[in-house]
Amino acid sequence: MTQTLAAPGTGRSTSPAFQEQLAASLTNETLHLIVLPTEQCNFRCTYCYEDFTVGRMGEATVGALKRLIDRRAAGLRRLGLSWFGGEPMLARGIVEEVSAHAAESAAGPDGFAFHADMTTNGYLLDAEAARDLAALGVRQYQISLDGPAAAHDTTRLRADGRGSFDRIWRNLLAIRDGDLPVGVLLRVHLTPANLPLMPEFIAHLRDTFLRDERFTLHLKPVERMGGPNDGTMEILSSQARRHTVDELTAIAYEGLPARGAGGLEVCYAARPNSLVIRADGTVAKCTVALSDPSNTIGRLLPDGTLRIDDSALAPWVRGWAAGDEDAVHCPYRGMPRRRTPALLQIGATRPA
Repeated sequence: MTQTLAAPGTGRSTSPAFQEQLAASLTNETLHLIVLPTEQCNFRCTYCYEDFTVGRMGEATVGALKRLIDRRAAGLRRLGLSWFGGEPMLARGIVEEVSAHAAESAAGPDGFAFHADMTTNGYLLDAEAARDLAALGVRQYQISLDGPAAAHDTTRLRADGRGSFDRIWRNLLAIRDGDLPVGVLLRVHLTPANLPLMPEFIAHLRDTFLRDERFTLHLKPVERMGGPNDGTMEILSSQARRHTVDELTAIAYEGLPARGAGGLEVCYAARPNSLVIRADGTVAKCTVALSDPSNTIGRLLPDGTLRIDDSALAPWVRGWAAGDEDAVHCPYRGMPRRRTPALLQIGATRPA
């Protein structure tokens, strides 16, 4: 019989799924690095929350990142690299250099499972780039669309003010028409303005991409995330969101098997073994709260060790000790503020 443990001070219980995720989040045999090779972008989406104050990752930080992988290799069973930005394809050379290093390390005497993914706007992900990256282990992508061209090109604008839909669509078709072993999550943003166009557009996505099992769909209502246009931006009401997503999901998978796993949803930011490495070497936890001081928890040092402020890390991982599923689903929401710094050195002491 499985014993259910009472969560301290909350009256909540930790389910077997919670216990399983807890073990997966605490193990040192897994390391997940979300890497921002540049924090610049070739888009200026109207709802974007990033401020683009940090540029491209320098050679010293790239070297430190590779040394971090080397230091951790002997004790790893799994390494995940998630490329984020800015727009990571603007720093494709860094993505390729570090991915190649990780893949080589995974194939070495300290072998471990290695996988990589990328959140990209898709504008620079042509067939050649997708093929080259797949050879280095980057085989999962998240690419956003804001509806058909008439809607998309009013919100997902290039930095020069022009639209981006046609080129992204061509790149998606090239992936579909090829035989690369890659997966693409199509993230479709929902707003009051584009909603009337969505039923037809979702049906078009289904018929164009979703019959290929390499493609999946995620419907995401746009939210106010602290960007400069938050004050004037219209968003779907909380009451309308679930009904809208359910209706459009039914259209997307009509006649198709449903895809995606259920179960306890755990944010990467709640996992102690998941870290964001920013382009300037800062270590953070969340890719949404980039500019929030509470997001900075440490620094990647030149020798590949991590200098972590334990008091800054603690609020992000508080949900595990409390048995709080809400806090592990989104630790940033309702996060207590801090702080008295206490530094903790993480990483092997042997030379890189």
